[in-house]
Amino acid sequence: MPKYRLLRERLLGEGTLREDDLTATAPIAVDALLLAHERAYVDSVVSGELGEDAVRRLGFPWSEELVNRSRASVYGTVAAARAALCDGVAGNLAGGTHHAFADHGEGYCVFNDHAVAIRLLQLEGLIDRAAVVDLDVHQGNGTAVLFEGDDSVFTFSMHGARNYPFRKQRSSLDVELPDGCEDAEYLRLLARYLPDVLDAARADLVLYQGGVDPLAQDSLGRLRLTHDGLRARDRIVLAAARDRGVPVVITLGGGYAKPVEASVEAHCGTYREAKAIFR
Repeated sequence: MPKYRLLRERLLGEGTLREDDLTATAPIAVDALLLAHERAYVDSVVSGELGEDAVRRLGFPWSEELVNRSRASVYGTVAAARAALCDGVAGNLAGGTHHAFADHGEGYCVFNDHAVAIRLLQLEGLIDRAAVVDLDVHQGNGTAVLFEGDDSVFTFSMHGARNYPFRKQRSSLDVELPDGCEDAEYLRLLARYLPDVLDAARADLVLYQGGVDPLAQDSLGRLRLTHDGLRARDRIVLAAARDRGVPVVITLGGGYAKPVEASVEAHCGTYREAKAIFR
């Protein structure tokens, strides 16, 4: 959890962001959550009536603070999506809760911010089509299921083949990576598949899950990317969207390096690249 505060402080301290670039978020309305989640699940989370098995699967003990933070994180992605449509790029200094399904949460993900944001913007008539580019080391299994069979949303996940979740779901396109994958192979595969993904998606908005857990120092990642490799990854994604005139929303996703400063530095790299590319 400290990485969120540390990231904000670092981005402000180095001048990548200014105070007036930031907008505080607030808990999203329950009705908006119902665009992606079943009412029984949402009600059980909000009221604190999750069963023991559901809490264990989620990975967090229930608390009012957890509920408020989870709802605020979703609203952050919604707000960033609206801003990106105006400015070309925007980000949520949290978010990326891609393991949340319609009827349950898992893997530290309570509500699926990508799914709620896309459904809400579609309902508002702000977008028709979207693409999720998920480069977290863990497959976006909840996102894959939530948009399964929906031709208006293209889900692309490039992730560790032998990493969590151990039962994978089917995205529009999945690219599985072997343990120990390094920069050159990772970037080769991304450059091979991403253009076709964006061309096939014909998206009005890209949601970029820029998880930094592919970093070699990550305690859960099992890949071996360097900081330079991650920044090259970010450049490929952000430049490809910019060149097609498609707005981009950045969400953090995973980052579990020890010490945590390595994850913070990697997340900062994503925002530095975004600032340089959309300058």
